[in-house]
Amino acid sequence: MLSILLVSSLFAVQKNDRLFECTEIFKERKNELLVELERIDEQKQSLSALKTATQELIKKREDRLSQKEEIADEKLAQITKKEQSIKDMLKKNEDILKEIKKTKMSKISQTFSKMKASSAANILADMDSKEAASILQSLKPKIVGKILAKMDPKKASQLTLLLAN
Repeated sequence: MLSILLVSSLFAVQKNDRLFECTEIFKERKNELLVELERIDEQKQSLSALKTATQELIKKREDRLSQKEEIADEKLAQITKKEQSIKDMLKKNEDILKEIKKTKMSKISQTFSKMKASSAANILADMDSKEAASILQSLKPKIVGKILAKMDPKKASQLTLLLAN
């Protein structure tokens, strides 16, 4: 019986030693896991800080881009406004130029109307055909007929063709 007690006591001691070893292994593993958890938590915090910094940087860049777009839009609006102003001025200048040409042609017409047909024919014969036709168009048909009658027939026919077109 003593031997049974001794054997059972020996098994109990061995069991306790094994339990103690397992407990020590678990404690060591627990400490390792705690260290690993701490490292993971630090990485998580670093990642969170990096994410926040990146978002702030993106926000700043978007704000700067928005500001630059606003400036570009303002400049485009100014350019469009100036372009329209220039177009209006150009139209106005063209209208003034037409009015000046009309007035000039009116004065030339008056001058040729008051001239003798032979003198007007000589002057128009020496001019460029298109310009001469333009002057003749501004005159009354009766005066044109008198002038063409005093001109060289070849030049008169050339001017008549230009007047017809």
